[in-house]
Amino acid sequence: MKTYERIRAAEKICNHVFKRRDLIEAALTHPSAVEDKPVSASYERLEFLGDSILGAIVATDLFERYPEMDEGELTRLKISLVSGHTLSLVAEALGIGPLIITGVSERGTGGRGMRSALENVYESIVGALYLDAGYEPTHEFVIRTLAPHISPALAERSVSPKSRLQEAVQANGKSTPEYELVSESGPAHTPTFISVVSVDGCKVGRGQGHSKKAAEAAAAQDALVRLGVDAVPVDCDADMGLK
Repeated sequence: MKTYERIRAAEKICNHVFKRRDLIEAALTHPSAVEDKPVSASYERLEFLGDSILGAIVATDLFERYPEMDEGELTRLKISLVSGHTLSLVAEALGIGPLIITGVSERGTGGRGMRSALENVYESIVGALYLDAGYEPTHEFVIRTLAPHISPALAERSVSPKSRLQEAVQANGKSTPEYELVSESGPAHTPTFISVVSVDGCKVGRGQGHSKKAAEAAAAQDALVRLGVDAVPVDCDADMGLK
């Protein structure tokens, strides 16, 4: 499929014709396809922006949609909606997979990183749409595509390690966990990220994964194991042996 055909298909999915075609082209481009070009040529920077815009849109919509829900319920529902699992399913259903521009190195893996790529491209499209069209069209795209997955039932239980960790520490009066990317290695088509999670300045968990979100989830799961299900207070002096 030619690049212009991919762009037209993406515009149809977004219900928007891009004035800056470079934005939507970058949003569809896997890092493996532009290993010798500037970082702006792939979806990585747009993914960063899209992740924040997506979170704000979902949080605002849920806040207005469910006035009876408390903070914990809203948090669980939001985390479920913006999880990698949900976003990759949505992107696949929208037909985004065949539109992703990949390099030879990624194609050589047999598509092992496609789930992560689908999630990343969805977020990068959100970023590109926001820059090109503004808030309202971006809001329409996000809510239209995520609507089938919005259910109050998702607020009744923790659906991810990050959500469970946040609930556990906040139940003990501690601050929201903070995640830090401490290492990135490997080729563009199969990178390995390592993240550390801290609570009130104390490192409580460490994890790795093939995407930043996967590494954060692994760090949260490690923290849950270290802290225990009843959120045992952390010894800040010990810093739990994490570097």
